[in-house]
Amino acid sequence: MTEILAVANQKGGVAKTTTVHSLGAALLERGRRVLMVDLDPQGCLTYSAGGDPDKLEASLHDVLLARASAAEVLLTLDGLDVLPATIDLAGAEVHLLTRPGREHALSRALDPIRSRYDVILIDCPPSLGTLTINGLTAATKVLIPLQCETLSHRGVGQLLETIGDVRSFTNANLEVLGVIATMYDSRTRLAQATLAGVGEAYGLRVLEPPVPKSVRVAEAPGRGVSVLRHAPRSGSADAYRALAAAIDPVGSTT
Repeated sequence: MTEILAVANQKGGVAKTTTVHSLGAALLERGRRVLMVDLDPQGCLTYSAGGDPDKLEASLHDVLLARASAAEVLLTLDGLDVLPATIDLAGAEVHLLTRPGREHALSRALDPIRSRYDVILIDCPPSLGTLTINGLTAATKVLIPLQCETLSHRGVGQLLETIGDVRSFTNANLEVLGVIATMYDSRTRLAQATLAGVGEAYGLRVLEPPVPKSVRVAEAPGRGVSVLRHAPRSGSADAYRALAAAIDPVGSTT
C-alpha cells in the first residue's frame, strides 16, 4: 500500500520543502519508489529539485482543475518524480472553492498513479487553506517540521486543530506521524526547551534525530539538488537518512 505523507505547518520558513526533498532523496537511496507533490504556489520544491516553475507549460494547477492528468505533467527532477507547481496554483485554490468535493481534488488526481509509488510526499503550502486541506485529505499520515522557536510551537497547535477537522469531515484515518526538528541548534536552551515542550504539550512523537542547522542545506536549492547530493557526508544529510529509516523500516539502503 502506498504511504502518502503530507508535510505541513502553516508557519513559513520551517523547512517543509527541504524536508520533503531530503526525505524523498533518502527514501530513494533506500530503494523506495518516490513521488514528490509540490502543493505550494511558490513552487519552491519544483525549483529546489532543479525545475523552473516560470517555464512550465503545465503543472499541478492543470491537474487539480481536470485540464490534464497527473501522468501528463510529471517531471523527473534530481532523480525523483515530481508533480510540479507554478504560481497558477494560487488560482486553482480559488477555483476549487466553487466545486463540490473540492477537498478531494488532489486525492482523485493521485488515484491513477499512486500504485506506481511506495511513498508520496506532499509539500503543503504555509497556510491552512484549500490546498493544505487537499494535502491532508489525500494523506495517510502527517509530518510536522518544527523550527525550535516560540512561534513555530504555536503553529503546531493551530495545525492540529485543522487536522482534527479533516478527520471529522474528509479523512477519518489521518494519523500524525510526528514532529521533525529542523534547523536545530543544540547549543541554545530555547531550541532544547521548545523541542521538549511540543512533545509534552501536544502528546506528539518527536522523531529522532533533529536536523542540525547547516549552510549546506541552504546552499542545496540553488544547485537544484538535495542536501544528500550536495553534501552527502554532512550532519544534515545523515539526519535525513536516519529519519527516512525511522519512517520507512521496510526499505533498505542501496
